[in-house]
Amino acid sequence: MSTQIGNLMLIYAKKALLGSEIERNLRVKIEGSRISGLQFAADAQPEDICVDLLLPALGNLHSHSFQRAMAGRTEFRAAGKESFWTWRKLMYQFLNLMTPEQIQSVAALAFMEMQEAGYASVGEFHYVHHQPGGQPYEDRAELSRRICAAADQTGIGLTLLPVLYTYGGVAQEKLTGGQMRFGNDVESYLRLQDECRRLLPHMDSILGTAPHSLRATTPEDLNELLGHCKAGPFHMHIAEQLEEVAQVKDAFGQRPVDWLLNNVNVTERWCLIHATHMTHNETQALARSGAVAGLCPITEANLGDGIFDGATYVDAGGAFGVGSDSNVRISLPEELRTLEYSQRLRDMARNVMVSGEGSVGLSLYTGAARGGAQALGRDAGKIEVGKLADLVAIDCSHTTLSTLHDNHLLDGFCFSAPDGLVSELWSAGRHVVRDGRHVARDRIVPAYEVAMATLIA
Repeated sequence: MSTQIGNLMLIYAKKALLGSEIERNLRVKIEGSRISGLQFAADAQPEDICVDLLLPALGNLHSHSFQRAMAGRTEFRAAGKESFWTWRKLMYQFLNLMTPEQIQSVAALAFMEMQEAGYASVGEFHYVHHQPGGQPYEDRAELSRRICAAADQTGIGLTLLPVLYTYGGVAQEKLTGGQMRFGNDVESYLRLQDECRRLLPHMDSILGTAPHSLRATTPEDLNELLGHCKAGPFHMHIAEQLEEVAQVKDAFGQRPVDWLLNNVNVTERWCLIHATHMTHNETQALARSGAVAGLCPITEANLGDGIFDGATYVDAGGAFGVGSDSNVRISLPEELRTLEYSQRLRDMARNVMVSGEGSVGLSLYTGAARGGAQALGRDAGKIEVGKLADLVAIDCSHTTLSTLHDNHLLDGFCFSAPDGLVSELWSAGRHVVRDGRHVARDRIVPAYEVAMATLIA
């Protein structure tokens, strides 16, 4: 249990990541939601929360929380070749069954699991807005309200990204089937966004903007949206699938990333999700833009999306972060190692996701910490005075880490350690994981089990 005096909390870390170095015997002072002091001290004091290894906690920059309910339910091969597109049909059918209460219960479980895995915050790319068939709820923000309630239950730092989804394809096809729950034009979307602003659960919660993709909007609507939404995170799916790239090229005359960079002012507030299929020139141009590449390696592997060109991107100084996307498996170290291992399998090389010499684990972790914070609009990503207290403590007593030199701890965590080594986690100073267990687990799990029992009955 934490020791908290009024609005003050003290953490004593035997080891802590400051910048790119592991330092020893650090006392961290948290006041409210932020780090207010750092002090090296030989010994812990009775009021300190003592931890083995303290890290800046990552932000999970891309999640569709409702898809956590599908985990393990789509790994069955039907007749013919299966792909992202066949999976998408199953996803549409599944979400058409979900009620607001079920969506909230599933989101709460997913957010809790993210925090137990070491994520202090999440970018919820939220596109399910309406009832099955497309009829709006009496409260148009009903499902956004449910996402915010789940974030409130868990204490996770929320960047809510309500999604503009207007068309069923680049030819401006009408929405059909499960997609009808997504639909908004720009005018109704902006009204929804205004309502969402009033729902945000915490002082550190952030509202962003998310046109779904070049398939689901038009250049005209995208420019109109940019004219209205001039600040805050701006997220968009792009170039996830080869078929998508071909469709956009046929319709717009350019590949998706090329078209976007040539026609829109893509800046540091942008996060381009997946960006899997880019040419060498597109990859370098995206890195130069300052935008964050939002990579979801576990989901991209699960859906057979392809492999992001991490080597070119990192060498060009590109910013990146990671997200759990479909939430088929929520594991922070596995997300990072899958990113690196995909590069090794493609290039038949080792130690790829680091520019020049150095620790791959350190490069992956610190890169994802910086990029995730940037993409979510959170003043976090470092252990530094004034930053949000998004912090995670790792138990180093496990044999995988206990014998490693300090310089190898992040390599061990990313590539060798099992899940379950997160001992404590703070989301903007909210101490929500204690002794490896979320403080609301005993309420969240039974509610999820009830929701699933009714959903799949």
